[in-house]
Amino acid sequence: MATTASRNLAAPLLFLNLIMYLILLAFASWCLNRYINGQTAHPSMGGNGATGHFLTFAILAAVLGIVSKISGGNHLRAWRNDSLAAACSSSIIAWAITALAFGLACKEINVGGWRGWRLRVVEAFVIILAFTQLLYVLLLHAGFFSSAYGPVYRDHGYGIGAPAAETAPKGAVTGARV
Repeated sequence: MATTASRNLAAPLLFLNLIMYLILLAFASWCLNRYINGQTAHPSMGGNGATGHFLTFAILAAVLGIVSKISGGNHLRAWRNDSLAAACSSSIIAWAITALAFGLACKEINVGGWRGWRLRVVEAFVIILAFTQLLYVLLLHAGFFSSAYGPVYRDHGYGIGAPAAETAPKGAVTGARV
């Protein structure tokens, strides 16, 4: 039971984050399309000087988040050390870009101005995803602290502490007098 604790917690969080990243991608794409077309007077758009940068990073965070969830789903299916490396690295990158989008969302809120409901939905999803993605990254890295939480980073079959290998070249006779 203890060996699957991290797995049982990470699976629903992975699914929730995947759905939220898909929704974020849809709303941010719609808002960026309106922003590029110069339709900021649309009733559900609005915006300020930070909107263009924020929407760019929101779309980038959504795409990287979706890709990291695909890698995370593969890891949850396999639950091995080699899939852990791919899932952890992609989730850290997705979280970093989401954190950048989070900072831009805070800046956009701070600058003020009128923002439509779709733009506020994008801001809210980015803020929520910054924290849920961080929680997901921490759950994936739980194996770093104890092997009871899932695959660990260290494989004791090689590296430091492993039995020494033969240093003689192949085919050479060792220990015999010629």
